[in-house]
Amino acid sequence: MTSLPEIPFTGPQLCSLSASNAVELLKKGEVSPTELLDAAYRRIGEVEPAVNAMPTLCRKRAEAAAKALDNGQRDHPGWLGGLPIAIKDLALVAGVRTTMGTLGLADNIPDSSDPFVEQLEKRGGVIVGKTNTPEFGAGANTFNAVFGMTRNPWDTSLNAGGSSGGAAVSLATGEVWLSHGSDLAGSLRTPAAYCGVVGFRPSPGIAGGGPAGLRFHTEGVQGPMARSVRDCALFLDAMAGFNPANPVSFPPPCKSYQQSVVEAGQKIRIAYTSDMNGFSFISRKMDAHIRTALTEIEKNGGIVEEACPELPDLDKTYRVLRAMLWAAGPGRAPAAIQKHFKQTLSENIEFGRNLTIDDVFDAQTGRSILFDNMVDFLQVYDVLASPVVGLDPGPVEEEFPTELDGEPLDDYITWLRYSYLATATGLPAVSVPVGLSANGMPVGLQLIGPPRGEAKLLAVARAVELAVGGPLGPIDPNVTHC
Repeated sequence: MTSLPEIPFTGPQLCSLSASNAVELLKKGEVSPTELLDAAYRRIGEVEPAVNAMPTLCRKRAEAAAKALDNGQRDHPGWLGGLPIAIKDLALVAGVRTTMGTLGLADNIPDSSDPFVEQLEKRGGVIVGKTNTPEFGAGANTFNAVFGMTRNPWDTSLNAGGSSGGAAVSLATGEVWLSHGSDLAGSLRTPAAYCGVVGFRPSPGIAGGGPAGLRFHTEGVQGPMARSVRDCALFLDAMAGFNPANPVSFPPPCKSYQQSVVEAGQKIRIAYTSDMNGFSFISRKMDAHIRTALTEIEKNGGIVEEACPELPDLDKTYRVLRAMLWAAGPGRAPAAIQKHFKQTLSENIEFGRNLTIDDVFDAQTGRSILFDNMVDFLQVYDVLASPVVGLDPGPVEEEFPTELDGEPLDDYITWLRYSYLATATGLPAVSVPVGLSANGMPVGLQLIGPPRGEAKLLAVARAVELAVGGPLGPIDPNVTHC
């Protein structure tokens, strides 16, 4: 487990750098933003036909931004110095096609950017393009009627995960050094697990707020994706910051997230649950692989115990909170847009419209109980660990799996149950690669931290990363489809 195989990468050497190293070179003037842009667009041209991760590019805009870059924030811990980054196609970028993955917005070009996008650009991020997402981010397989399917670079016949699937693939293939994502039902975590990168779901308000018209929304959050925990911390430093226009905005800690990673030790205390008290589903092969990884963590000084808090009514609580977002957001789009929605998105909206006020009351009470249980539990442990998903990725043509080890799965989000807890309680969570399965596919371990515990969570994630052999990518796509 601690010795990872050599993985082919034939892209530009600059693309193989970590984001942290690239930013250091930018700060020293040893490489220019234009050189990095040229390398990024060269790599995008090489791999996009095989993976379809970043269907919308904005090269002229990126080159202009690189030339106009102001180096005045050079000492900020999140200063990116001209580093090329990608933005998920659910976020607004001024002057760049933003489709939300739906036909009704296929030609949408916004005049302004989301506040967190503006902040990233002010902090030296140069946006190279928009990454693919399922329609309005609904689902853990990245496909839509505008751009088609995004494929897993480790095996292009398989699902890359979603809804930040394009973001994860852009990192795994070396198209960019950092890629933005968002998360409601594991949308940062699932594709990170399937593509061998790090996906971090922050606490609400750490990295931007809810969409326009839903500013107090806390279930869906923006977050960083990267190839390593250190790079993920760099991106979180860039994304974090108090914004008075965001009612749930929260200031970052005095010490940078990167420093917390640098100072990380191996003496961590992890509670592991394979199925969340029978709530979630895991294949025998996945369970065996993760247990092997946990053994490596123990060998490196960590303590791992099997334990899980009580999680009453988690399924109902999460589904109600989720459905409220769909009904209040896409469910109020004009009919000309909604008429194109895929069946699973329409069903989510309808479920939300049919909620009773008692359903809403129960969900608010339920999430409070879950939060209290987790706070008490994390007095003893640094994190609660679990699988990110319980099975390897399926065929890219399959919207969602319908069975696991012969047992049927009820609907299109049942297989994502491991993701519900962090979302319902507002706790930070991360997916960290823990090696390759017997099938040669990446496996992710989910870690859930304490309230506003981003720094501790990143430190534990770094300890896990070190124990299992370090970051995986970038890689050349393994093209297996016809």
